[in-house]
Amino acid sequence: MTYNFYDEYSIARNQFHNQQFPSEYLDDILVRLAYHSSAIEGNTISLPQTVSIILHNTVPERTSLRELYEVENHRGTFALMLEKVQEREELSVSLIKDIHERLMDKLIVDRGRFKSNENAILGADFATASPQETPLLMQQLVDNLNYRLDTATTEGEQLEAILDSHIQFERMHPFSDGNGRTGRLIMNYSLLKEGFPPLVIQTEDKGQYLELLAEQNIKGLTKYALEQMAKEEKRQEQFIAKEKVQDHDLEL
Repeated sequence: MTYNFYDEYSIARNQFHNQQFPSEYLDDILVRLAYHSSAIEGNTISLPQTVSIILHNTVPERTSLRELYEVENHRGTFALMLEKVQEREELSVSLIKDIHERLMDKLIVDRGRFKSNENAILGADFATASPQETPLLMQQLVDNLNYRLDTATTEGEQLEAILDSHIQFERMHPFSDGNGRTGRLIMNYSLLKEGFPPLVIQTEDKGQYLELLAEQNIKGLTKYALEQMAKEEKRQEQFIAKEKVQDHDLEL
């Protein structure tokens, strides 16, 4: 399946844009998610190059096709996420597969399908889910997350439910490849849907992040998330203020 990621993102961006999410801020989120999430997995494309690829549809010289698609595919995937957040669609196995299919377009042949062979996490001291049990475990993960979100009485309970499901997703490793990038986008889908700021895991925090996942340290991951999201809110406010100034200038 071929997607016109560039046009679809432009449409989704314009429809999602509001006072809390200025268009330039949505671009900023997309670029940083694409850059940091790809870099965590070893991609060497720089942040300025990511801007060129994502926002200007320009490919830097001497860029490998694999690294290009790893970054570029975030655009169409983020467009899908914005569309579904607007529709208030609950996370589902089907949506997770759709996110993976777009994110891994042109990269693997079994994109959008759960793994058919055993896989492992490098350096991990635990086994990932078997191919046979993955479909049931993923359905249980989604059902459990949606139940916890529906019954949560505080934002803290909601946040912990989302982060806990992220840890469990990464431990299952349900796809043959792309689990880290897919998991971080799924986590951000739930955060945006529930009204939280996005959580951009910084590439310089890779060691800390992977350790928190390996230890299933939900308290530690929550602490990290709150710190990053507080910074994100300040960044968001800067873009909101900038758009207000631009709108005021247009009215003059």
